[in-house]
Amino acid sequence: MRYAVLVTGPAGAGKSTFSTAFATHLRMARRTAHIVNLDPAATGDAFEYEPAIDIRELVTLEDVMSEMGMGPNGGLVYCFEYLLQNMDWLEDELGGYDEDYLIIDCPGQIELYTHHPFLPILARNLQRVGIRTCAAYLIDSQFMEDRYKFFSGVLSAMSAMVNLEIPWINIMSKMDLGASEPRNGRRTRKDISRYLDPDPLLLATARDGRVENGRFHELNRALGAIEDHPLVSFLPLDLTSTESLEVVVSHIDFTMQYGEDEEPKEPNDLDGGDFPRSRVISAVLGELEGKKVPQCYLA
Repeated sequence: MRYAVLVTGPAGAGKSTFSTAFATHLRMARRTAHIVNLDPAATGDAFEYEPAIDIRELVTLEDVMSEMGMGPNGGLVYCFEYLLQNMDWLEDELGGYDEDYLIIDCPGQIELYTHHPFLPILARNLQRVGIRTCAAYLIDSQFMEDRYKFFSGVLSAMSAMVNLEIPWINIMSKMDLGASEPRNGRRTRKDISRYLDPDPLLLATARDGRVENGRFHELNRALGAIEDHPLVSFLPLDLTSTESLEVVVSHIDFTMQYGEDEEPKEPNDLDGGDFPRSRVISAVLGELEGKKVPQCYLA
């Protein structure tokens, strides 16, 4: 079984940094992991590891902009439409990886996640060729500095979840940059739980408990549906903490049911059937030789 994680989220959320840390963690755990770059605008120094599969070998944003006369946003959409027309190229590239973990670093254009058909089609194609797929959606912890910006990120994450229709987790990245003291008088560490498990009342009331804007008060309260139907919650990610990264990786493994279909591996048969006794076992048996062996040793 092959596995793929689509690392998604807005620009600047730390997707490439997370992808590199994720791959490093898996390799240190002796698991085979490869990074796949799906950002045609990425530069060569974006990754610590050379991507195993790179969309830039098929099409680059720079070429599209220069040859087609498009801007960066239109050029990026064109690149992915070109990839959709050449999915056989991607399938051929993926064919060389078996029982591997593919970390697919996606670009930061939010339209690709919320309403463009590219990623849903990509996810379906990955599943069709036998790759178990999930997505991780990252938003920057600095979103917590502005409640309205934060809920914009929450709604974007929810829209992307509905659009892709695959197993999903949301990650609050760069938690090591979060302030433990109030920043601009906006929040303290004790408030973080209200963002990791979004509390819509953050929008409905001002900092002192008063209604901040009566005109939008009812609209803000209507977003309480997020609380009534809790589709979005976030895992905190601090890449300076190994434990934090391990928690996120374990959630991704659980989301994809990693290893459930794997066959148990047999130990190496070193002598054609009989394993050599270790020195410890030989010594113990040598001492027991000539003595009556207790029944517990024979059980």
